[in-house]
Amino acid sequence: MAARIRKGDTVVVIAGRDKGRTGEVIEVRPAEARALVRGVNMVKRHQKQSAAQEGGIVSKEAPIHLSNIALADPKDGKPTRVGFRFEGEGDARKKVRVAKRSGVDIHD
Repeated sequence: MAARIRKGDTVVVIAGRDKGRTGEVIEVRPAEARALVRGVNMVKRHQKQSAAQEGGIVSKEAPIHLSNIALADPKDGKPTRVGFRFEGEGDARKKVRVAKRSGVDIHD
């Protein structure tokens, strides 16, 4: 199945405690149907001290389910669904993601 949400996309949280917040996708985990979004779904974790970093309680992003986030429309920043369109002819055809809300192409 084609990736509707990819690393680097700006997304809006549509459900959960962070509803309405936006952030950039850091990582997508297709096998788990989850994504890490910068600054969203923050949790506190106890970190053991190592030579590289200090110990203590650190805040970090936890994965959020893909059904709870939607791509931000490039035109107005509101949540939108993602569609696909083909550009070109023959072997040079390219699949392009399109925002359903405004019809604008989503460039990677």
